[in-house]
Amino acid sequence: MDATAPPRHVVITGAAGALGRAVASRFAAEGARLALIDRDLQHLQTVFAHPEPDQGGMLLHAADVTSDTAMAPVAAAILDAFGAVDVLVHVAGGFEMGEPTHALSRESWLRMMDLNAWSFVAVTGHFIPAMMFQRSGKVVAVSARGATAGAATMGAYSASKSALQRLVESLSREVRAAGINVNSIAPGILDTPANRNAMPAAEHTHWVSTGAAARAVAFLASEGAQAIHGQHLVLDGLS
Repeated sequence: MDATAPPRHVVITGAAGALGRAVASRFAAEGARLALIDRDLQHLQTVFAHPEPDQGGMLLHAADVTSDTAMAPVAAAILDAFGAVDVLVHVAGGFEMGEPTHALSRESWLRMMDLNAWSFVAVTGHFIPAMMFQRSGKVVAVSARGATAGAATMGAYSASKSALQRLVESLSREVRAAGINVNSIAPGILDTPANRNAMPAAEHTHWVSTGAAARAVAFLASEGAQAIHGQHLVLDGLS
């Protein structure tokens, strides 16, 4: 990063999770000012209890990213504090194994669709207008390699991540002329404590590290990705 350039203003949802923390650390190392959003403010404050000294302080906000009503005051507070948002990284989402597709419950369907697809709409709706006004911005969502095909007992999850990719592509088509890049990373299994606990016998070295995923996000948020629009950067690891 150019030492003479002003710091970028970066918003990260799902910031208290394993990937969110890695993404925050990556942008902090670049000197960015961060606005971090998660559902539980107390957990967020615990995770980021000791921010880097050169960040000028982090903005920490609790919000339900599936709720337009909840996101509105949080986004307004961030824009008021920053004046502009240069990068929006939408990490927040969810995963669950579900019922067989023929027995899929509406509750499971709505839960996955809300967390993984609608949340993208609820979050971007409050930051895209500001990016369009400034004629620049980067939006990076966290999709999944599994968005390309269905899998047994993962119908709702796979469909919701596929829906997220279609939303990324659609938004990209709508805003690229305004200087805004919208893309996603699509990792395979991430090497997180939760996944290790769920799959203790798996070969963890074949998974995608959160650091590698954070570097991919940083690339899509960089000037090097200026010509990339509506794409999904697949992170296979060794799997």
